[in-house]
Amino acid sequence: MRDNSAHFRDIFLHDIPMMDVRAPVEFVKGAFPGVINLPLMNDVERQKVGTSYKQEGQQAAIELGHQLVSGELKQARIEAWAAFANEHPEGFLYCFRGGLRSQITQQWLKTEAGIQYPRIIGGYKAMRNFLIGVTEQAVAECDFVLIGGLTGTGKTEVLQQLDNALDLEGLANHRGSSFGKHATPQPGQIDFENQLAIDILKKRATHLHQFVIEDEGRIVGSRAVPLELYRTMQAATLVWLEDSFEGRVERILKDYVIDLCAEFIEVQGVETGFSGYAERLKQSLSSIVRRLGGERYQRLSAIMDSALEAQERSGDVDQHRAWISAMLSEYYDPMYVHQRDSKNPRIEFAGEQAAVVEYLRHRTAR
Repeated sequence: MRDNSAHFRDIFLHDIPMMDVRAPVEFVKGAFPGVINLPLMNDVERQKVGTSYKQEGQQAAIELGHQLVSGELKQARIEAWAAFANEHPEGFLYCFRGGLRSQITQQWLKTEAGIQYPRIIGGYKAMRNFLIGVTEQAVAECDFVLIGGLTGTGKTEVLQQLDNALDLEGLANHRGSSFGKHATPQPGQIDFENQLAIDILKKRATHLHQFVIEDEGRIVGSRAVPLELYRTMQAATLVWLEDSFEGRVERILKDYVIDLCAEFIEVQGVETGFSGYAERLKQSLSSIVRRLGGERYQRLSAIMDSALEAQERSGDVDQHRAWISAMLSEYYDPMYVHQRDSKNPRIEFAGEQAAVVEYLRHRTAR
């Protein structure tokens, strides 16, 4: 039999399969990538047992738990655990603290299914604390370089060409701007932090000590960058990415129109996908109506509506360039130019994409 484990680093580095036996409500609040939730108790059962524990003590709570999870229900859960264990013989199971729930799961698997399956010592809480420590240690020990630039210069494209990049927008499933929502939802805050920490852990395991990150605000969509990392970013060296106005318009057209429309159609189907995409674009524009001002919002909204009608009718996306160009020249660029002026002392290099990628690769190799 394999031993119970507290080797969190190896588990996350090698993507070891894990079975989470916490209740669904706990799992939704925070989990780890790829983990399967096969609870010992569902939310209602857990709540009843918790109430019993507070009012009558541990033994009464345990007895109630055995009453609630018995017979065919118990057998079905054991079968699900056994299927996971047989499919992933190298894996582990865990509950919140590695205590009673994971021990009961282990016991039932052994007595009812003949399977000895190890648990994570300390459970979810210990692994979560380990990952928080991974990020904090990286912030303390590593060098961070930021990629800045006007909207649409292709900062994510640069990150995708670097082995030492941390793609906060990719991990948060959001492009970072008012128009940055994807067709699929963002991960939960804790899930985002866990995925970031695992990415850092894996990259540091290859002996990287410098990371490149896009120059972000504290919030990416509705997900917050860990505070200690964000504070470090505020003082980090900047590399400024440049591109022509026309190149930026074309990139935004691809990302926020062509690709976003394709995303919605893939997720929602051909019949409803386009309307979902069109509604998302309109919502994104309306979300900044106060900053745009009423008159400008009305003008851009009319241009966008006309462009969406043409796109739906013929598939032609050319008219979208008009509102994109206006958004860049009238809204985003003045805002970013002001930001660049304030960050200018931290900029150590500026150039177009190929030059920036070459510079950052050379900088990492020092």
